[in-house]
Amino acid sequence: MTISLKALALSTALAVTALTGAAYAENPMVGGAAMYEDKNIVENAVNSADHTTLVAAVKAAGLVETLQGEGPFTVFAPVNSAFDALPEGTVETLLKPENKDQLTTILTCHVVGAAVMSEALQGMIMDDGGKHPIPTVGGCTLQGTYTDGKIMIEDENGGVATVTIADVVQSNGVIHVIDSVLLPKM
Repeated sequence: MTISLKALALSTALAVTALTGAAYAENPMVGGAAMYEDKNIVENAVNSADHTTLVAAVKAAGLVETLQGEGPFTVFAPVNSAFDALPEGTVETLLKPENKDQLTTILTCHVVGAAVMSEALQGMIMDDGGKHPIPTVGGCTLQGTYTDGKIMIEDENGGVATVTIADVVQSNGVIHVIDSVLLPKM
């Protein structure tokens, strides 16, 4: 009888663990960290090793409170290497307090005021003949395209970012990880 109780307790513990893991199984890992649907964009982003520059920029621009807000938001989140690819000194210059307005514009041009999953975006792209305008909260209009099974986001200068990890669900929206920084026409 003791063995049966231990087996039951072990199987119950395993089942609970499996169910807990399953609750978050649909969200991909980002930057080596689990992304939890019950946490907001900022709470998840701070745990991604691939988004330390983005998090620093969001803090410098004073956008933490906004991106922790109710939303919903879609954030096209550039990885650190995307910021590293900018001309030397660009990130350091943008992080200076006197450049806060320019930094805010750049960052908010990565944010859409709705939660847009990749399947819906792909559908809009196809419905619009291969290119769909994406208005951002920063006043930019990005262009979404779909090439070789990947969603591509074009900025106002013709720069293109590829969505490398899509549909990272947050409590206040969704993150799509991208490989380039999107720049507004200035």
